[in-house]
Amino acid sequence: MTAGLTGNPPERTVKDMQSRRDQVMAAVIILPSVILLGIFVYGFIAQTVRVSMTDWGQEAAMVINPKITYVGMANYRELFTGFLNMRFRQDLTNMFFFTLLFVGFSLLVGLLLAVLIEQLVWGETFFRTVFLYPMSLSFVVTGTIWRWLLQPRGGINALPTLVGLPAGKFLWLTSREQTLTFDWSHIFHYLCLGVLIVSAAAAFSSWTGGDRRKLRARLAICAVLIGILASGILTRIKLLPFAEAHGFNKALWGVVIAAVWQMSGYTMALYLAGLRTIPDELREAARVDGASKFQVYRYVDFPLLGPITVSAVVILGHIALKIFDLIFAMAGPDHYPTSVPAITMFLKTFRGNELAVGSAIGVILLILVSLLIIPYLVTSFRAEER
Repeated sequence: MTAGLTGNPPERTVKDMQSRRDQVMAAVIILPSVILLGIFVYGFIAQTVRVSMTDWGQEAAMVINPKITYVGMANYRELFTGFLNMRFRQDLTNMFFFTLLFVGFSLLVGLLLAVLIEQLVWGETFFRTVFLYPMSLSFVVTGTIWRWLLQPRGGINALPTLVGLPAGKFLWLTSREQTLTFDWSHIFHYLCLGVLIVSAAAAFSSWTGGDRRKLRARLAICAVLIGILASGILTRIKLLPFAEAHGFNKALWGVVIAAVWQMSGYTMALYLAGLRTIPDELREAARVDGASKFQVYRYVDFPLLGPITVSAVVILGHIALKIFDLIFAMAGPDHYPTSVPAITMFLKTFRGNELAVGSAIGVILLILVSLLIIPYLVTSFRAEER
């Protein structure tokens, strides 16, 4: 009553006005970034998707007013089933194996380095800096260095000659030998097998636990049954009218070694930070119960590093899916055994002037990266809300 008679607004009203003013100011500050992001990121993505559904090729690439025709999904269908795009399908295979090996070895080496550094009594700062140093280099520098080291008649192959042994003969970057070959025409069958394996592993790991984990296990079992049914149906469907063998090119080992050398220090830093955040009380309780040092790591430390492992997998997987500069520097753009989709996209777009095909490859890479990033973001947001 007194505030109304004197003309002074209530204290809550003043706070609401200040809050609205702050919100408006924050929106005004963020608005330019949102506009630029919408134009130069999502706008360009939309333009790339539009171009990928046209016939913008060599004839119209250098024309001021090109005549472009909408062809729908023809470019995507040609990439996955066309006879002349066998290289792209091998690129996808190379990217798959490179991602598995790169992420797996980076996590393994990084975890081992973190455990060893944690046990050091002295010299931790020195060794941590040494192992982190490769990460400060660009992939172009790393590729150039390892290209020298992996020469067929020099570098690592010449090391045994220093002790009187014959030189190595492994063709690190030039080998054309393939293993784990499969028929691309039955790719749906292999995808179903992959879903079955992942679903079975999820069901096995989630079966012991609370009601929520058991619900996830039941859902995973349903996915396994559906996958078995789909696998039986899709086995009879051939993506190609002819057999097309693809597999793991051994020349990728050199690229994997160089990439792991550069990024294992990053995973080491993540795991080392995670190990430092684990309370010593948990380890002491495990030791009191009779756990050995290995058991402490196995049952206490490693389970608590799960969120860090997921974050590292997402980041490393993102790097692997769009890898370009390392392979370009190590083996060049024309080397078929080590090529990946980003290399072919570069060749199609800037050398062959096939803008529509290059845009289609870019969209495919965007989808693959999104399949890795979006579930992680959704899970993180849900965890924050809880």
